[in-house]
Amino acid sequence: MSTKITFKQINKLAIPALISGISEPILSLTDAAVIGNMDLNATESLAAVGIVTTFLSMLIWVLGQTRSAISSIVSQYLGADKLSEVRNLPAQAIFIITSLSILIIFATYPFATQIFKLYNASDLILNCSVEYYHIRVFGFPFTLFTIAVFGTFRGLQNTYHPMLIAITGAFVNIILDIIFVYGIQDIIPAMHIKGAAYASVVAQIIMASLSIYYIKSKTNIPLLVKLPFNPEIKRFALMILNLFIRTIALNVALYFGTSFATKYGSTYIAAYTIAINLWFLGAFLIDGYASAGNILSGKLLGAKAYGDLMDLSNKLIKYGVVIGLIIAIVGIMFYNPIGTLFTDDLLVLKEFNKVFWIVLSMQPLCALAFIFDGVFKGLGKMQYLRNVLLFSTLLVFIPVIMTLDNLDYKLYGIFTAFTLWIVARGLPLIIKFRKTFKTLAEIT
Repeated sequence: MSTKITFKQINKLAIPALISGISEPILSLTDAAVIGNMDLNATESLAAVGIVTTFLSMLIWVLGQTRSAISSIVSQYLGADKLSEVRNLPAQAIFIITSLSILIIFATYPFATQIFKLYNASDLILNCSVEYYHIRVFGFPFTLFTIAVFGTFRGLQNTYHPMLIAITGAFVNIILDIIFVYGIQDIIPAMHIKGAAYASVVAQIIMASLSIYYIKSKTNIPLLVKLPFNPEIKRFALMILNLFIRTIALNVALYFGTSFATKYGSTYIAAYTIAINLWFLGAFLIDGYASAGNILSGKLLGAKAYGDLMDLSNKLIKYGVVIGLIIAIVGIMFYNPIGTLFTDDLLVLKEFNKVFWIVLSMQPLCALAFIFDGVFKGLGKMQYLRNVLLFSTLLVFIPVIMTLDNLDYKLYGIFTAFTLWIVARGLPLIIKFRKTFKTLAEIT
C-alpha cells in the first residue's frame, strides 16, 4: 500500500521543525546583537561570545546527536507498527547523554583558560571568554535533555510541541538578555557579558522543564529509566559513536575557522562571529526540511515504501533549494543594515560586508547538503555520514583553508573553504541515495 507523502505532510512537519530549529542560533545571535551594542568592551566581548559559542556548539552537536539516533529508531519502529518495542529506549538514552554532559562540565570548567587559548584568545578576549563560559556551561545538561526529548517527538512524527518549547525558550532569552546585559536602573545592575550567559542558562532550564511537561502529557513515552536496557540500545550506541566521530570532524572545521579568524585580530573574529552566526541561522532555517526528511525517511524505510522515499527526496530538494534562494535574496536586500544590528564598529562592519556575500551564496548548496544529512540520519546510515564528513573536512576543508591562509586571504579564505566543504558534504550523499533507492524502488 502506498504511503505517498504530500507537500502538506512535509510542511506540517517542516515548518514547526524550522521554527524550533532556529532557537539555538537565535540564542547565540541575541547574545551577539545585545553584547555587540554594549558600552563596555563590546568588540572584545562579541569576539568572546563567538569563541565560546563555537566550543559549546561542538559539545552540543557531539552529544546532541542523540536526537537523530532516537528519531531514526523510533520512526522506523513507528513505520513498521512496532512502537511498543522501543517505548523505554528514549528514557535510557536521555539518562546516558545527560550523565555524560555533567562529566563534561567537571572536565572542562577548571581548564576553560587553556581551552580558549587553543582558539588563539588572549588578554581581554580570553578573560571574557572564560567568564562567559563559566556561567553558560551550566545550561549544557538542560540543552541536551531538551534535544533528546525533541528526538523522541520527531520519531513520533510530532514537531509541533518542540516548536512551542523552542519559541518559549527563545522569547525568554531575548527578554532576559536585554534586562541582564543592560540592566534596569535602580532595580537590576548591568551585568554585561555575564548577563547574556545567565539569560541563556535560564532559558535552557525553562525549555527542559517544558519538555518534561509535554512528553508526559502528550505521549505514552515514559521518562523513568528502567532496566534491562532495550535491545536497540546497542544500535543507538553505534549510531552515536559514528555521529560522534562525524561531529568531531565537523567541529574541526569550525575550530579552524574560529582559530584563524582569531589569529587575524579582534576586528576579524568579531566580523567572523557575526557572519558564522548568520550562517548558522540560515542552516537552521533550512534544517526544518532536513528534519522532515529525517522524520519521514525513517518511517518510509520502516514501511519499505522505497518509491515514496524517492518521491520524498525529490520534493525535499525542490523545497530546500527554494528556501536557500529566499534566504540569499533577503540577505542581499538588507545587505548593509544586517551588520549594524550587531555592531557599530566600522572596521568590523567593513570586514563583515566583504564576506557576507559568500555566506549568502552558500545557502542553496547548504540546503542540499543539510537535507540529505537529515534523510541519511532518518535511514540510520550514520557510518556513511561519518565517512563523508571525514573526507570533506580532512581532504577538502583543511587543505583549502591552510592554502588560502598562506595567501593571506583572511576571511575570504575561511568562507571559501566552508563553501567547498559544503559541496564535498552534499554531493556524495545525493549520489549514494539515488543509486541505492532508485534500484530498490524499481524492484518493488
